[in-house]
Amino acid sequence: MKSTTSPTTFPKAEIGREMKGADAVVECLIREGVEVIFAYPGGASQELHQSLARTDKIRTILPRHEQGGSFAAEGYARATGKVGVCMATSGPGATNLVSAIADAFMDSIPLIAITGQVYSKYIGKMAFQETDFYGMTLPIVKHSYLITDVHELPMIFKEAFHIASTGRPGPVIIDIPKDVQQALFRPVYPATVEFSNPYVGCAHEATDDQLKQILALISEAKKPMLYVGGGIISAHAAAELKTFAETTNIQVATTLMGLGAFPESHPLSMHWFGMHGAAYGNWAVDQCDLLLCLGARFDDRITGDTNKFATKAKIVHVDIDASEHNKNKAVQLAVVSDIKYALRRLNELAEVAKFTPPETKAWHSEVSKWKKDHPFSYEPSKHIQPQEAIATLYELTKGEAIITTGVGQHQMWAAQFYRFNEPRHYISSLGLGAMGFGYPAALGAKVACPDKEVIDIDGDGSFAMNIQELATAKIEKINAKAMILNNQHLGMVVQWEDRFYGSIRGNTILGDESNIGSPENPDALYPDFVKIADGYGVKGRRVIKKSELKEAIQEMLDHDGPYLLDVIVPYTEHVLPMIPAGKSVKEMLLK
Repeated sequence: MKSTTSPTTFPKAEIGREMKGADAVVECLIREGVEVIFAYPGGASQELHQSLARTDKIRTILPRHEQGGSFAAEGYARATGKVGVCMATSGPGATNLVSAIADAFMDSIPLIAITGQVYSKYIGKMAFQETDFYGMTLPIVKHSYLITDVHELPMIFKEAFHIASTGRPGPVIIDIPKDVQQALFRPVYPATVEFSNPYVGCAHEATDDQLKQILALISEAKKPMLYVGGGIISAHAAAELKTFAETTNIQVATTLMGLGAFPESHPLSMHWFGMHGAAYGNWAVDQCDLLLCLGARFDDRITGDTNKFATKAKIVHVDIDASEHNKNKAVQLAVVSDIKYALRRLNELAEVAKFTPPETKAWHSEVSKWKKDHPFSYEPSKHIQPQEAIATLYELTKGEAIITTGVGQHQMWAAQFYRFNEPRHYISSLGLGAMGFGYPAALGAKVACPDKEVIDIDGDGSFAMNIQELATAKIEKINAKAMILNNQHLGMVVQWEDRFYGSIRGNTILGDESNIGSPENPDALYPDFVKIADGYGVKGRRVIKKSELKEAIQEMLDHDGPYLLDVIVPYTEHVLPMIPAGKSVKEMLLK
């Protein structure tokens, strides 16, 4: 199906030699700079795999499940900012990509998902392994293609990569019937692509008048705050944000997606806020009189009850996606702009005007006291506390590792007790919250950044969902590590059961309910992750004693190869602070 954006003519197009459609797909990927693809073969994508086998310019990594491959492609994209690429066959192969596509859509990650499709003549006839993948993914993609004419293939790939990576990034699917893959033609490769839809091609730059309004509001403020999200990271605007915060002397609270966008060791950092974020960050946003929201979307895990969120503040919202303005929270000034441009121009205007920061000494003093009195903390125990394991990992890696996570308590503790001073070092499924994300994403991040230490901080429930990717790590020689915080329960759901459901267990125990494994009952621990890792040829170790924790983590870091460290922790620990869903800062739980 042709694009709804109707690309115009292509200047300086290059005509290639005659080849199959599948070979043209590979050539298009090479021209887009793709170096790695995570791809699982099947009947409807076999032609594409044969073409990949004939090139040494793209590394094809075979995951052990299509979902693992697509999460790995996301990890690659999140670690680099480049487009991640995954591929699967038709039917069940394609549908196994859906979670990652939805995840990329929610978190604005550039992803290309290529799928084989049944022969064109069988489409709509319920052929073997046919699904309407184009139709079923429409709500969770930035754009979709079903290629019915092989001659459209080069243009569509050029357009798809442009759409996935520009503006607000996101996933694009390209569904290719097998006959299109087999068809012979002479491809015409466009050098560029243009769009009749001005939104697709527009740079989206704030006007100077809008930016001067922002500077004027800052000058009048007594309690300003910066609320920044993943848009800063997507736009590679961390340096501009730091300059702006220092120029205006405004404290910065990030979302989880924005971790690392502003150095957490910086005096102006309020770390991250929201449901399980810093109490001081939540209070600062609640009490501020000017809230500058940059590259974030007023997600419910940030705002809680939107009617009670930042009620004392004038709110400015700068975002590249106009559809986010006034969607979740009404604001006083909405600016559609590329955030890197807006911040760079704000810094230039402030310098020209010799901008003087507002007098905020009393405000900073008040917030600093909250920060001192209510840090992220946990109660000491004779057992290894999950927070302690993460803090020890932070100490031993000096905060320089790329951390991926699954979804659950460990995901929040990783953000609380590992400090992030650079973008793209905290990689997690945040909008969708997809369990099983952590280890495949670590593989993708390690492939992208082979010289970086990459560690998946995971829970036993989340890790089990894609445990088969240990085989990918071993066979592909991807030296990503996994540190499992093993409490034998679905910890975050158990926390909700304890807080709101009278501690009634609704299928949240992962082992034998009559003999639950724990630090005090190690013989009942289930499953034995170290034995499973050994079966895949991956080195592993279980640690129960607090006295052995630091040495065990160091062994994991020193090992030359993938490694699984199974850290046994109590299930009774809760993630705090916590703002219950739909509530406000006034109802935050601190203990």
